[in-house]
Amino acid sequence: MTTKISKPVVRKYLRYLDKVLNSGETNMYDARPYLTREFPELSGDEAKAILYYWMETYSIRHGGNA
Repeated sequence: MTTKISKPVVRKYLRYLDKVLNSGETNMYDARPYLTREFPELSGDEAKAILYYWMETYSIRHGGNA
């Protein structure tokens, strides 16, 4: 099953994940529960897809500083 979420909606999730990263509170591989707690509208599969997208695009979104 492929989960697709529109990119404009994803931005708020990506910003949230950046905040989680900057907090140092968790290893980002374990960040999916953070997403589902903060955004209860997300299913586990959606949170997983967003987290993978965040990881895959981090360097591009942050000017290659990964």
